[in-house]
Amino acid sequence: MQLTEEIWIGVRCTGRSKRYQRARRRRGRIVRLMLLVLVAECISAAGIYYVKENFKEEYLAAEYESSHYNKALYRGDLYSADLCVSAEDVDMEGAPDKSTFKAGGLFNLDGRKTDFAYNLHERMYPASLTKLMTALVVFDSGADLSETVTVSGNADSGSFAADEQTCGIKTGDKLTLESLLYGLLVYSGNDNAVAIAEHIAGSEKEFAEMMNEKAAEIMATGSHFVNSNGLHHEDHYTTAYDMYLIFNACMKHEKFMEIIEADAYTADIKRADGSDAAIKWEPTNYYALGEAKLPKSGKIIGGKTGTTQSAGNCLILLDESDSGRPYISIVMGAGTKEILYQDMTALIEGIPEGS
Repeated sequence: MQLTEEIWIGVRCTGRSKRYQRARRRRGRIVRLMLLVLVAECISAAGIYYVKENFKEEYLAAEYESSHYNKALYRGDLYSADLCVSAEDVDMEGAPDKSTFKAGGLFNLDGRKTDFAYNLHERMYPASLTKLMTALVVFDSGADLSETVTVSGNADSGSFAADEQTCGIKTGDKLTLESLLYGLLVYSGNDNAVAIAEHIAGSEKEFAEMMNEKAAEIMATGSHFVNSNGLHHEDHYTTAYDMYLIFNACMKHEKFMEIIEADAYTADIKRADGSDAAIKWEPTNYYALGEAKLPKSGKIIGGKTGTTQSAGNCLILLDESDSGRPYISIVMGAGTKEILYQDMTALIEGIPEGS
């Protein structure tokens, strides 16, 4: 009987020990789980802090440029790994009188520095500066520039007002997409812009959606487009900084560089009646036409003009300093063309010596 009781006591103790061990293991698992949750929360909090501190607009812009434009071309060379950024106005010696225009900037591409900034992020009407985005959509679409485009009635030059710039194309005309791009950027044809939009997207409305998608892609978040040519619309706007982003993105395409440096272009056109025609287009900016005195320092490579009553007079250019470094300069909303070129000259002549 004594032996039996000892055995029974041993069994009960063993059973309690096993239960104790199982309970202890459960407590251990709970503690480890709680520790894991605590570590995860700490990592999450650290991540949120990191994002808030580092992923600001300027940081995101630089990151985007570094990852997407590290193959950008400026005459065949890598010219910029990051974007120029500025959240506030930046003054410089010799800057133009700010009362004569609405927004402007001078961007040092090699130095990734904004040397001058005025109302860079204020909403502006872009007028024909819009055509830079039109060209960018075409270049980035991968379209074959040798494709033949047939001009529709919507793009007929006769469908535009007398004071709206056109290249003179007519319904039924056939010419290459490349020729349309030359007319778009060199002579600023509103008719060419419509012909391009319809060829690429089927309609101006669909093309405008592509323009807005491209704007979001390159972080031009202050812009919204409703047409391909920049004719005035209340819901068609941009900023001086966004136009810098768009121009900067265009510059990675060798064909764009070729077009903006052209002194003139002659388009070969097959008319609807089967006859052949040739139209010569010349640049619209006063520097190229000899109607504005060139800056005493620096060199102008090329760019784009834009003018409407609501937008004022606008101009964006690719410049070189005396040492050959690339700059983008922009003036928007000048009261007259004379003032526009005076202000642009001041910006270019204000490029710091030695840069």
